[in-house]
Amino acid sequence: MRWSLRVIRLAGIDVYVHATFPLLLLWAGVTNYQDRRWWLDSVFAMGFVLVLFGIIVLHELGHALAARRYGIPTRDITLLPIGGVARLERIPDIPRQELVIALAGPSVNVAMAILFFLLAGGTRILGRDLDFNLFAGGLFTNLMLVNLALTVFNLVPAFPMDGGRVLRAILATRLSYLRATEIATRVGQVFALLFVALGFRYNPMLIVIAVFIWIGAVRERAMVRFTHPI
Repeated sequence: MRWSLRVIRLAGIDVYVHATFPLLLLWAGVTNYQDRRWWLDSVFAMGFVLVLFGIIVLHELGHALAARRYGIPTRDITLLPIGGVARLERIPDIPRQELVIALAGPSVNVAMAILFFLLAGGTRILGRDLDFNLFAGGLFTNLMLVNLALTVFNLVPAFPMDGGRVLRAILATRLSYLRATEIATRVGQVFALLFVALGFRYNPMLIVIAVFIWIGAVRERAMVRFTHPI
């Protein structure tokens, strides 16, 4: 991907950071500094963002390794301010394979959530309110909540997110691949409009994600119409 810098190679796959990624670190640092005017708040916040994106790399690596199982190589993994992208050489049009690849990423988050749950004290935290707060809550508890949130968010059926690909794979067991793609991408665009509405009210980042979803849905539908005309 253009404007990206390679930072590491994992399992034979290059991991890149997009040039806009430092803007997210800067935003996290400035936002948390404003609360108490304490520079350590900024350091902790930026450190947590780096840990978060380490988790996202593992999520994308889950997709890549699942794809490798079916003989599909991954070009690279790129970290963007809105998340990560694993660029596979191709997306399988066999529903079972796409289902496995789509679920591999969220499965990594579920496994990490269980790990951090155990590290946070397991049953001890079940009796408490789990309010996410970087400074008030425990690190492992917050990382557990992050992984649960990533799992739920990624499984929203908004193509090209994981949940949208799961939806297409399920539909493709009953319908043609083209028809399944058309339905899944239309559903994704409905969610994109919903994210825009929520973004104006709650978090502008949702608007950026909505644009990504909308463009991704349009491109996928056009590509499948070309490769599967009937």
